[in-house]
Amino acid sequence: MHKLSFYTCLAALFLLSACGSHGDSHSATHDHEGHSHTAESHEGHRHEGHSHEADAHEGHKHEGHHHEADAHQGHDHEGTGHSDEIILSPEKAQAVGVVVEIIAPTTFHRVIRTNGQVMAAQGDECTIVATTSGVVNFNRQLTEGMSINKGESLLVISAGHLTDGDPMEKAKVNFETAQKEYERMKRLVADRIVSAKEFEQAQQAYENARIAYEATAAHHSEGGQRVVAPMAGAITQLQVKAGEYVAMGQPLATISQNRKLYLRADVAEIHYANLRTIYSANFRTAASRHTYTLDELNGRLISFGKAQGSRGNYLPITFEMEHRGDIVPGSYAEIWLLSSPIEHSIVLPKTALTEEQGSFFVYLQVDEEGYKKQLVEVDGDNGTHVRIVKGIHAGERVVTQGANQVRLAATSNAIPAHSHEH
Repeated sequence: MHKLSFYTCLAALFLLSACGSHGDSHSATHDHEGHSHTAESHEGHRHEGHSHEADAHEGHKHEGHHHEADAHQGHDHEGTGHSDEIILSPEKAQAVGVVVEIIAPTTFHRVIRTNGQVMAAQGDECTIVATTSGVVNFNRQLTEGMSINKGESLLVISAGHLTDGDPMEKAKVNFETAQKEYERMKRLVADRIVSAKEFEQAQQAYENARIAYEATAAHHSEGGQRVVAPMAGAITQLQVKAGEYVAMGQPLATISQNRKLYLRADVAEIHYANLRTIYSANFRTAASRHTYTLDELNGRLISFGKAQGSRGNYLPITFEMEHRGDIVPGSYAEIWLLSSPIEHSIVLPKTALTEEQGSFFVYLQVDEEGYKKQLVEVDGDNGTHVRIVKGIHAGERVVTQGANQVRLAATSNAIPAHSHEH
């Protein structure tokens, strides 16, 4: 009985202890939630106030920063503009010779690049030879390049002090002797004293002596045999000096009228199938920086080789053109042969290109005073123009002259007042 009461009291105490712990926990939980609400309310108040202040401050800073940036941008616009845009005023562009063209598709001709030579045209050049043997004496100082007139006396060949004597005197004696023999034979053949064959031989000897004498006497002078120019032109080669002995038939000088010239290109054998498609050419001599076109020289194709010549595995192709006076016959030339057409091509003059480390660039005009550098791919060069296959489209405005001046404007605000670009 006493044990039962003891266990009953112990259970009651355990229950009371459990209820107390639950009340404390609930109270703590309630207090913590209340504290959280208070903190959230306080934090929300603080955050809202801070945000308004920060927004106001940020707005003030941002607005001020934009005003400063706009002022700075307006100050620098004349020199640089955008990072990829080059600023060059129309006045400066005109002063340095910048020319802009709107690109339109056109025809470009395939090119065979080779070498060759400029030569005097046949019929426009002749070689003067000595009409007799003797010592050369100039009538006046002769130099290569000097202009002369037809029939003008160039030099005298004298043989008066030589062992053989003066050819003029010898020709005169031979003629007079042959003439007397011929007249004697003519009387004898009439009397049948000499045969007709003997008379014919005398007659032939007389005619030969007469021709030789007349040819010699035509240009004879007191000083000796005169040598005259057979045509007007310029002395391109002088092959003798004053006081030099020459033999009959020896070349003395070469005269060229220089009205026509030949351009001979040596084409590799691998291009033989394309020879019939070639219609014109551009060329540049070693002594000139100008690239000539046959169109400007009224040139035309006159022949192309059908067999290898003296230059090994090369075939000659020849053009005829007018001589404008600044092309020297005999000059070696770099030649661009023009063949079959490529329609709808983007073509630019070579003056539009600039080169940097093996890459080619052009400059596009994007607005009145703005330019942009553009990488292009070139496929075809005829000496004066290039064919663009990538980087440029029809309708774009491209700087075709003065590209180097635009490039200079990209690195410096100071544009030279005078351009040396030609």
